[in-house]
Amino acid sequence: MSGTRGRPVGIDELLERVRAGYRRIEPWEAYDAAQAGEALLVDIRYAALRERDGLIPGALVVERNELEWRLDPHGSHRTPEATSHDLRVVVICNEGYASSLAADSLHRLGLHRATDLVGGFQAWKAAGLPVAS
Repeated sequence: MSGTRGRPVGIDELLERVRAGYRRIEPWEAYDAAQAGEALLVDIRYAALRERDGLIPGALVVERNELEWRLDPHGSHRTPEATSHDLRVVVICNEGYASSLAADSLHRLGLHRATDLVGGFQAWKAAGLPVAS
């Protein structure tokens, strides 16, 4: 991605730009939305982190490299939960960085309600929210 004058964009600037396009969600808000059936939590952490730190009960685990294929409501490889472009998806990575880029990618796919968890799984865990081994 290039800047406005054709200069390369660093990751910090890129994160700032993509995050300006949507409202990120805090751990308790994500938990409440998931409990109410208003959001699908999607854990994109790689297996070693899930094994080390545990899982968020009820979260859909999708490897980052499969995310767009699994959540495209029109895709042939979609997960059953990917029912509509109106689906509210909360992407969760380990610390809330990769998930911002993933949420942006979902926006470009038409999932306009996609967001990510501020602080990622580590913030979820620090907030005392449920974690399963």
